[in-house]
Amino acid sequence: MKFYKAGTIPEVPHMYFIYGDGGTGKTSLLKQFNGKKIIYSFDMSTNPLRGQEDTDFRIFESSDAPNIQNLVSGFLGKDIKSNKYQVVCLDNISSLQNLVLENIDNASKDNRQNYQKLQLWFRSMAMFLRQSNITVYATAHQVDNGAGGLTGAGRYGADMNEKTFNAFTSVFDFVGRLYVQDNQRWIDCDPENGNHGKNRIDDRTKFHAEELIESKQEEQAKEEGAA
Repeated sequence: MKFYKAGTIPEVPHMYFIYGDGGTGKTSLLKQFNGKKIIYSFDMSTNPLRGQEDTDFRIFESSDAPNIQNLVSGFLGKDIKSNKYQVVCLDNISSLQNLVLENIDNASKDNRQNYQKLQLWFRSMAMFLRQSNITVYATAHQVDNGAGGLTGAGRYGADMNEKTFNAFTSVFDFVGRLYVQDNQRWIDCDPENGNHGKNRIDDRTKFHAEELIESKQEEQAKEEGAA
């Protein structure tokens, strides 16, 4: 536990979680982030970032699946400790969740216990990232529950076990849905729509995808100009 006197607690880098249909451009949003980046790709969809000179890649293959938890945890620790990166991207948490659950299922036949282990692992990873002093960008596929949703809630959500999603994103500053409408890409983070969404960074609830971190950059530019 750390203790800070009033007014002395430092600002920490933000954590962003974006979900949406395939092909909406979730991976390419990483280009907006400043600094040296590393992407952990769990579905090999790296073409949108080819040629990016500020981005390193860790691409996980099918042969990595049986040991995915140890590999992800180990490399995250190594890459963050290196101080080489300002941004880490976990691309397609939906795929990572399925790989982890498959390993847990193979280790135990208690279905309820399996999902508890799944939630705890993702919660632990999120807490580690929160304490890493690095900007985090994570993506996931979306599910469409149909008009009104399955339980009367929002229609759209991240393609994850609900409790696992909550355990992972509880420490994230931003959760939003990326979608295309009238040939424009939008991000909706308004929880009043009932979909998965939150924004602890500013007061926006819906904006163009190209402006994901724009307001934060403008704020920093103003502060630097006034200094």
